[in-house]
Order: sequence, then C-alpha cells, then structure tokens
Amino acid sequence: MSAEAQIETTSPAKQAKVFSFPARSAPKRNWRKLGMSVVHAVVPPLMVIALLLLVWQIACGSPGASLPPPSLVWEQAGELIINPFFDYGNGDIGLAWRIFASLQRVAVGFGLAAVVGVLLGAFVGQSVWAMRGLDPIFQVLRTVPPLAWLPLSLAAFRDSHPSAIFVIFITSVWPVIINTAVGVRQIPDDYRNVARILQLNAIEFFFGIMVPAAAPYIFTGLRIGIGLSWLAIVAAEMLTGGVGIGFFIWDAWNSSRLPDIIVALVYIGVVGFVLDRLVAGFGAFVTRGTTAN
Repeated sequence: MSAEAQIETTSPAKQAKVFSFPARSAPKRNWRKLGMSVVHAVVPPLMVIALLLLVWQIACGSPGASLPPPSLVWEQAGELIINPFFDYGNGDIGLAWRIFASLQRVAVGFGLAAVVGVLLGAFVGQSVWAMRGLDPIFQVLRTVPPLAWLPLSLAAFRDSHPSAIFVIFITSVWPVIINTAVGVRQIPDDYRNVARILQLNAIEFFFGIMVPAAAPYIFTGLRIGIGLSWLAIVAAEMLTGGVGIGFFIWDAWNSSRLPDIIVALVYIGVVGFVLDRLVAGFGAFVTRGTTAN
C-alpha cells in the first residue's frame, strides 16, 4: 500500500476526535454552615429563656411569694401546656380551642378593617380635601382605647359576638387607613401620567397602579392592625364572655388560678408573634421585599 493510501486511510480517524465533557454535579449543600446558622438562631433565645426561668424560680420560689414559680406552673397547669386540644365537655376545653374561637372573631373584624381601610385610605390619599377633612378625625379616633368602644358596641348590637368584632374593626382600621393614604400620596407622578396616557378607568388605576405602588405602606398598616386586633379581642372577651382566650383569663382570675393565666399569656404572645410573621411574610412575598420609606 502506498504512502498516500495510508495517509488517506488514517487521516479521517485522526481527525474524528470525541471530546467528553464532565457531567455537571449538583451543588453540594453546606450542612455545617446550615447547622451553624440554625444554632446561632435557636441557642441564644433558649439561653435567655432558661436564664429568665431561673431568675423567676429564684424570685418566686419562697413560700410567701405572690406569684407562682415555674415549677408550680408546670405542676398545676401542665395539662394546658402538654395537651391544648382536650375537650371534656361543658365548656372544659383546651387553650387551642379557645384561641381558635378568638381567631375566628379576629379574622372577621380584621378582614373588614383591611378592606375598609384600604378603600378609605386610597380615597383619602387621592383627595386633598378628603385628607384635610378626615385626617384630624382619624388621628383623634385612633387614640381611643379598645375597651372604650365596648359599651357603645354592646348598646348598638345587644350581643357580645358582633360587639367584639366591632371592637376589633374599630381598633385596627385606623393604621390601615393612615398608612394606605400615605402610600397613595407617595405614588410617583410618572405612574399617574402613564395611567392618563393609557386612559385607565378608576378601577383599572386602583388595581393596576395604586395598590401595587402603595403595597409596602399597606402591609405596614396591616401588620400594625393585626397586632391591635389581637390585643383588642383579648381585652373585649374579658368582659363579653364566651369561649375565647380573653374570657379564660378572666375566669381563671376569678378562680384564683394564676398558673393558668401565665400559661394563657404565653399562648397569646406566641399566637400574636405568628400572626405578625404571617402578615409580614405575605407582604414580603407580594411586594418582593420592598419596604416603605
């Protein structure tokens, strides 16, 4: 075989080269870093709680103390902590069911406050005359304590359930109105010019431009409102009765069950914190992390 034939025979094999690319490996999760972040987030609060319990035990552990120490709270109200879902009938239910009853009232009252507050706040923010006329009234009414509205609501509705809902509504609506109005006034003029060019009607402008632009301010008002709602329902239930957590505290006081009151206060604080985190998380999701200035 000639040299040229050999070259023609071997050259294609030399030219056809196969390049293999290494498979892309999935990013490795840094479990150590994740574990350390969890430790840094959990351990300090646990240490502070343990220190507070120790100080509480030392301060109230003497026989003549007016408040029960943590050991006595666990001894007398341990079932409320371990099993909050018990139901023995005749109104003898766990704290979880009582909190659920209170949350139902909060959902109705705060839901009404959110809708009315956003609509009225948008109107006030859009109108200079409405702002001048209504803002002083809002500033006065928002300083009225929740329980001050209760006698009027009982006289108007003649029933404890709608009266409690009204107290929640009238307490939580003001921060929603005020923050929404501030957010609407902060909408850039460029957005309004775009609405005029596109010839948007009032409904399209409200849902397409006004609400998205003012959303950080709206959710700031909603966060304040949900906290006030939870405060108002606990205070209102102490006087209106029912199966809510507020009436449980009042009934425990009348029965001299201080450990039950302490456990109920812890539940109230945890639920209030969860409600605030839920509204804040939903607001961060909707506004994509944008905050009000």
